[in-house]
Amino acid sequence: MHQFTRFSLPLCMVVDEGVFGHTDEILEDYMPGITKKKAILVTEEFLKNTYSDIVREICDDFGEAPVFTVSDADYETASALAKKISMESIGVVIGFGGGRVLDTAKYAAHISKAVYICLPTTLSNDSLASPFSVLTMEGRSRKTLPCKIPTAIIVDTEMIRKAPVSQTMSGIGDTIGKYTAVYDWAIAAKAGNARLDDFAYSIASMCCDSIMYCDEKSIQSKHFMTALSRALVMGGLAMEIAGSSRPCSGSEHLFAHAIEEYYPDIKISHGLAVALGCVGAANFQGRDDMKIIEVCKKYGLDLNPETYGMSRDMFADIWMKAPGTRPDRVSILNDTELNREWIDEIYSRMQK
Repeated sequence: MHQFTRFSLPLCMVVDEGVFGHTDEILEDYMPGITKKKAILVTEEFLKNTYSDIVREICDDFGEAPVFTVSDADYETASALAKKISMESIGVVIGFGGGRVLDTAKYAAHISKAVYICLPTTLSNDSLASPFSVLTMEGRSRKTLPCKIPTAIIVDTEMIRKAPVSQTMSGIGDTIGKYTAVYDWAIAAKAGNARLDDFAYSIASMCCDSIMYCDEKSIQSKHFMTALSRALVMGGLAMEIAGSSRPCSGSEHLFAHAIEEYYPDIKISHGLAVALGCVGAANFQGRDDMKIIEVCKKYGLDLNPETYGMSRDMFADIWMKAPGTRPDRVSILNDTELNREWIDEIYSRMQK
């Protein structure tokens, strides 16, 4: 590390089939003695029961580590876990699960200063490697909290293939969202609202390109799972390098946030909401939205707002409210006069 370094990177990132069964060996190669430290495995009840053999093996490899189960990604649970880690002098936190589990484990490890090992069981978004955790506050609003990125990330593509396809599609949507996010980042930098980091910008753009121009059409193939895993991890690292979420979050994310805040009854994953927002954002940016529509069709992502119970009126209202979800975040929406006719035209394009 030299004097100009502002960021950290994982010591270990492994993506392959069946690697969860060799977690201890992999980590020992990169961090000798890590399995001798007191550890705790964080997961959810469903995964603990479904993959009991894997959970038991990992716990045994780490000196019969206890299991801490979570049911939701909320601040209270993360704080309770951090307290347990600190009081029991636990040095290693292993997150085994999806977004809720990983955000909880990551934040708890951060505030308790423990080593954090990330073992994702789904590829639904890029939070698995990001320097942020999204946690619910007192059962109401969700807040994005800064924290450390994982010390090690191990992705078992065999495990990922067993996850619901909808979660993989969500991860695809979140990755495609970088197409408009980096464009908005450049707009914000020009307006003096953000500092553009060329390295992080390039990484985020390459993450998007690796999925948008991937030759593999089967999202269940090992090749595609590997490509998506790396894209999501590198997206998280782009945020770590930039020191903010700007490389991966622009006006398309403001659209997704508006759905979460004003229309919580709409049943749509974060990544798919981002993909929908990406179409509108590309239009407002004066760019080719067909590139997004075609790649989403290629992977089977449904971009029709009506599929998710989103009427024309709701769709228009979501876009009108989007800039207000993060008033501090400059994007194309700051320079765009949104009007109903334009938004209705976008809605119709997405129905085809």
